[in-house]
Amino acid sequence: MGENGMEEKTKVTVKIYGEEYTIKGFAGAEYIEGIAAYVDKKMRLIGNKNPHLSVSKVAVLAALNIADELNKLQEDYDSLVKLLEEEKALK
Repeated sequence: MGENGMEEKTKVTVKIYGEEYTIKGFAGAEYIEGIAAYVDKKMRLIGNKNPHLSVSKVAVLAALNIADELNKLQEDYDSLVKLLEEEKALK
């Protein structure tokens, strides 16, 4: 914690798809680096399959893939919550 009771921001430099980015956030450096590595991996998978695409198109396709994963996980989570609520109601 900082002097004023506020949590201090972490500042980390990461490399994504060959470019360096300085990321600031309240998460730990290891977490930020892990997220950056995940985005880098997604972009590289798409870029390797489609070498003619621009970096911006690779980034958009990676974002769409990640958004799809997030949406599917949210649907699974919502289904599990619903099942748990139904099971509680039966008890």
